[in-house]
Parts: sequence; C-alpha cells; structure tokens
Amino acid sequence: MKKIYKSVLCATLLLFMACGSNEEKTFVDDSPAVKVVVQNVKTDNNNPFLTVSGKIQASNSANLSTRMMGFVTKTHVKVGDKVSKGQLLISINNTDLQAKAAQINANITEATAVYKNTKKDYQRFQNLFAENSASQKELDDMMAQFEMAKARLEVAKQMKNEVNAQFSYANIRSPFSGVITNTFIEKGDMANPGVPLIAVETQGQFEVIATVPENEILRIKNNTEVDVLIKSIDKSVKGKVTEVSTSAKNTGGQYLVKINLGKTDTDIFSGMYAMVQFPVENTPATKNRVLIPTKALVNNGQLSGVYTVSQSNTAVLRWLRLGRVFGDNVEVLSGLSTNESYIVSSEAKLYNGAKVTIE
Repeated sequence: MKKIYKSVLCATLLLFMACGSNEEKTFVDDSPAVKVVVQNVKTDNNNPFLTVSGKIQASNSANLSTRMMGFVTKTHVKVGDKVSKGQLLISINNTDLQAKAAQINANITEATAVYKNTKKDYQRFQNLFAENSASQKELDDMMAQFEMAKARLEVAKQMKNEVNAQFSYANIRSPFSGVITNTFIEKGDMANPGVPLIAVETQGQFEVIATVPENEILRIKNNTEVDVLIKSIDKSVKGKVTEVSTSAKNTGGQYLVKINLGKTDTDIFSGMYAMVQFPVENTPATKNRVLIPTKALVNNGQLSGVYTVSQSNTAVLRWLRLGRVFGDNVEVLSGLSTNESYIVSSEAKLYNGAKVTIE
C-alpha cells in the first residue's frame, strides 16, 4: 500500500512540474539597439559669468490717457508711425470746453473793462486827495474797488488757464519724439479718464530689465559692462548696469536689474527676450555647479530627468532636481554627479529598459 501511495505521489509531482514548464514563457526583447550619443557631466569651472534672463524695453515709453470723458473724434496716427514732440495724436470731442472757453473770454473782456475804468477812477481820487479835494475814506473806498476789479480780472485769467489745461486732455499730443507702438481706441469710441488711449516709445534707445535671484544680487554692481544675447535674432550687444534694486518685495523674491544698451545697428524691438551675462568671480559653490544642456531633458508634467546608460547597455530614466537656467544649460541640484554620463541624443525614442549602443 505504501508503495502504491509513493508511486501516485511521484506521478503527481512529475505531472505538475511538466505543466508548469509548459506554461512558463520567457520574454525576449528582439528590438534593435538604439544608437545614442552620451556626454559626461561637466562642472561650471570655466564659466566666469552669471547668466540671467531679461526682457528688452524702450528706455522712454508712455501710455497716454485723458482726464476727461468724451467721444474720440479722430485718431491722427496709426501703429508704426513716427511722431515728433508735441504732435497731435488723438482728438476728443470738446464742444462743452469750447463753450466754456467762450464764456471765460467774455468774462475776461468784461473784467478788463471794469479794471481799466476802476484804475482811472482810483488815479483821479489820488490826485483829488493830494489837492485836499477828497477825503481819506473816499480814497480808501476807491482803492478797494480797484483791488476787487483787479482780483476779478485775475480770477478770469486763471479760469482760462484751467480750460486751456483741459484742452490738452482733449487733444492728446506726443510728450516726446518716437514711434507709435499701440492704439487702444478708435474713432467714435468713448474715452474714459485714466484708461490708456495710445502708446508711444522712443526709437533706438533700449534697456533690459533682468531678474537676479537673492543669492546672486550682491555680486551685481552698478556701471558693470555686460553682454546681452538676444536669442530671437541670435545677436549679442554690449550693455551697462544702470540700476540695481535693493528690494524684492513685489517681484517674487527676484531682484530687478536695469541694463542700458548702447547704440547699435542691430534690429532690436521692445519686448524681445534676452540673456544677460554678468562678469562675476566664481565662488566655491559655483565652481562645483553641475550643468547639463536643456535639450537632453525629458519632461513629464512637473518632473524632469535624463536617460543614462546602465551596465547592461540599456536606457535608464533618472529624475533630477533642477536649479536655474544658464543660457542653453540648466543647473542640476541632485540626481547626477560629476563622474557620470547621460544620453544627449538618440536616433529613436527611448524608454526605460531600451537597448542602446553608444556611438
């Protein structure tokens, strides 16, 4: 009986092992290896520059508005027009001002006539008083009438100055010579107080507003010569630091630095983005800074990483913690060390575990 039991048990085990061996399948990756280019991690030993981003703007610009409400009767210029200082740009309906100006001119005429007549009477009473033909009280009364007439004439003149000032808000003129960069209103629209109507900028005079982090701002000094790279036109121009902000209260922890661009034949337009290179001395922290090109990054939502090559020649995606951007490179705070390499480019799309061959 025991022999029969052992025989059945052995047969069962053999059958189980046979079935298991039939169901087991081994996955073999037959896909061809992807050719990749790798690069060693480099440190910022030979970069004596602090590079930050900025935006170009005109040195002198203005958004013009009005203090009065009225319909726009005419726009005398369009975007791109060159204008001179004092040139009429926009006219706003001023019929009510013209009526008020006419009333004030009439008041000035009346006040002037009263003033001249009172002045003559006052001079007569001065002569009569000198000849003892008029009393002191009569002279004082006449002098009071003369001073009141003189004051009324002055009030009328100041009212005319007030109306003339209001006319300047009905006729919008250019505060300086430049070019029209934008118009915010058309003929027939209602102009409202404080709402921009037209924008004008000077030509050929530009500056860059750059943002510098708090750990670097102390290294930026006034009157420093800098290089400004304008990526959109792939040109570099010279500039000089003219202002360094000492507060980041309203700029999100970034300090604003203003760089004045010198005269150049390069076609520069307001609003272009630029990279500013400040010549600064390397510190121990910056000498060991790890940089990689931004083109090597793999982005997935909020995550950024690079592909590295494993010992078995497969691609391994490694997530990184990144810092600031320096031109075409980005700082790696953690995830890569100086003795490692990473994939810069590949002939096909990579994924974790993909077979690779290094060119």
